[in-house]
Amino acid sequence: MIKKLVCLMLCSLSSSLVQANENSLKSQNLSIERIFQSPALQGSTKKQLEVSPDGQRITFLQGKTDDYEQLDIWEYDISSGKTQLLFDSNNLQSAAVALSDEEKARRERLRLRGTGIVSYQWAKDGKSLLFPLGGDVFHYPLGTANAKQLLDTKEFETDIKLSPKGGFLSYVREQNLFIQNMKSGQETQLTLDGKGPIKNAMAEFVAQEEMKRMTGYWWSPDEKRIAFIRVDESPVQQVTRSEIYADSIKMITQRYPSAGTNNVTVKLAVLELETKQIDWVDLGEEQDIYLPRVKWMADSQNLTYQLQTRDQQTLNLNSYDVTNKTQKTLLTETSKTWINLHKDLRFLKDKQHFIWASERTGYKHLYLYKNNGELVKPLTHGKWVVEKVTAIDEKKQLVYFSANKDAPIERHLYSVSLTDRKLNKISQGNGSHSISFSQDASVYVDSFSTTNTPQQVSLHKANGDKIIWLNENSISKSHPLYPFQKQWVKPEISSFKTTDGTELFYRLYKPKKLEGKHPVIVYTYGGPGVQVVKNSWQGNRGLLMQYWVSKGYVVFSVDNRGSKYRGHDFEAPLYKEMGEIEVQDQIEGVKFLRKLPYVDPARVGIYGHSYGGYMSLMSMFKAGEYFQAGVAGAPVTDWALYDTFYTERYMGNPKTEKAAYEASSVFPYAKDLKGKLLIYHGMADDNVLFSHSTKLYKHLQDLAIPFESMDYPGKKHGMRGKKTGTHLYKTITNFFDTHFNM
Repeated sequence: MIKKLVCLMLCSLSSSLVQANENSLKSQNLSIERIFQSPALQGSTKKQLEVSPDGQRITFLQGKTDDYEQLDIWEYDISSGKTQLLFDSNNLQSAAVALSDEEKARRERLRLRGTGIVSYQWAKDGKSLLFPLGGDVFHYPLGTANAKQLLDTKEFETDIKLSPKGGFLSYVREQNLFIQNMKSGQETQLTLDGKGPIKNAMAEFVAQEEMKRMTGYWWSPDEKRIAFIRVDESPVQQVTRSEIYADSIKMITQRYPSAGTNNVTVKLAVLELETKQIDWVDLGEEQDIYLPRVKWMADSQNLTYQLQTRDQQTLNLNSYDVTNKTQKTLLTETSKTWINLHKDLRFLKDKQHFIWASERTGYKHLYLYKNNGELVKPLTHGKWVVEKVTAIDEKKQLVYFSANKDAPIERHLYSVSLTDRKLNKISQGNGSHSISFSQDASVYVDSFSTTNTPQQVSLHKANGDKIIWLNENSISKSHPLYPFQKQWVKPEISSFKTTDGTELFYRLYKPKKLEGKHPVIVYTYGGPGVQVVKNSWQGNRGLLMQYWVSKGYVVFSVDNRGSKYRGHDFEAPLYKEMGEIEVQDQIEGVKFLRKLPYVDPARVGIYGHSYGGYMSLMSMFKAGEYFQAGVAGAPVTDWALYDTFYTERYMGNPKTEKAAYEASSVFPYAKDLKGKLLIYHGMADDNVLFSHSTKLYKHLQDLAIPFESMDYPGKKHGMRGKKTGTHLYKTITNFFDTHFNM
């Protein structure tokens, strides 16, 4: 009897467990809360994928299962085929780390998110790792139990690097450059005058935010010298702004170079480690210039630097000989509009040649030069865009690069021969391939995704043959995204032509059940340097679009003229006319939508953040007959308030282009607002300052025009944090639901 009872109990329990498991696999409705919960819906995501210098393992950062924002270092061991945790951030960090203001700003510029170990670097021999944490740095020899803390100071060190041969640790502390001998532990301060407006070895604000130059010093390959910049911020105007937090208000005095005002003064120096002698490089008489890139040649004797004029229409690549102190201009790029910067200067190991990228034909392509500046030959050509150089195999005479040759909305890996310029497509599968090669260019890691496929990671031979999946991340029954597949909508990605014959690419989500007329949410960015419509995983924003379409919205995006990766001629129409051609093309998008039988032309909304917020405002103010509701996030409202480098690149100097700046501001058009408008902004934003929105609030109030606002205490431009993201997505959704009767 007892055995029978036990059997019945076990059978009942087993049945309950099976039923519970089946219930967990049943189709679920996506919610905004679930988008931000753990485990992440996109599954296991690997960040900063790298092949170790010795080629024995693949390393990456990965979030914890119960908190996808806390990152640890993992490895895939190529010989054993095992994936395992390499270093647990909990071993070093038991509580939240208070970041310095400088580090907060640096991470904002780097778009670094998360906690724990957010970045790392390999030692050259591949036997140890270095990673910063909490303003200090830790050294982890592989196979050991613990990481050794190399810096333990009350100050917050930034821009921490291992020297090329691994002999030194270098870092910036309190605006000066330091090194530490890795064997002896002896620390040496290399610069002394860093304080106040003087910053040594540090990238200035516009270099970080706009040039994507995050460092201010560079080791020579032989480890004998360091080139560094000395930034003098004293010419830059001081702006006092408030950072409003939940329980306090900080008054911040920031040197912010708004358009038309003074920039920093930059000097370039070369420091010899043995003698500590500093030689200053003559940058010329004109001090109002930009120094966007610095790089050593492979011979360690020649330092190259790129010098760009204030109007950004001329760029020189110069070479400085550290021995005889002579200089030479290797090449000059010019443009009638602006020159886009790149990071594709690669010096070959033969010490005779380098690879250069240029848009001189209207499309970014690669060129082979001699080190003396003589052009050998163009390597690529055509009406398509090279994204970046990924590796060079000098033995095989091959340059590997990412490009959109086969489709403007995709990224693939290609190779081109240095000898006969033969081009070969390597990556397979329609979508976006992000590539990381080994140092010897024999293998690469492919991080692949599509709009419907979250990140998949695989290891390949250089010819494209797959060796093994590192993370197939297939949406099986155990995948976090599986319960939502029944409601998943695969967007249509295609193109249409405008009334003047220009081809524009769009992405369109439509509800599975088309019943009557549906409201539309147009998501836009619209500005230069960004491509919205692409066949790649869209992260949380893509999940928000899935949520919207499940509610019955049509969700639409179109890349207007001015967007990236269609060639310079596609970008250039916005030159000195921001807010004009972009809005016209968004209107063309709505005209396209109006031809669809299931679209309600009386319920079309628009939403964007940053430049996209500016686009939302301009579309609502200038095209009210096409857009009935809009959400503008952290918008630029007056380009005269934004920084020099970005704004003047596209608009010229406001001192000479006053009419263009007035026409590109949102204020002349605000009086024409007809629809419903929501503006949100981070109240501690140090990029697009909060004053952009408050100035517009006052203007709309003076016009007696109602609008809605939602401002976030303590938040920067990126609006980080799960709780903030949840609230923001709910606020945007509720706004459209209310005004479109959803």
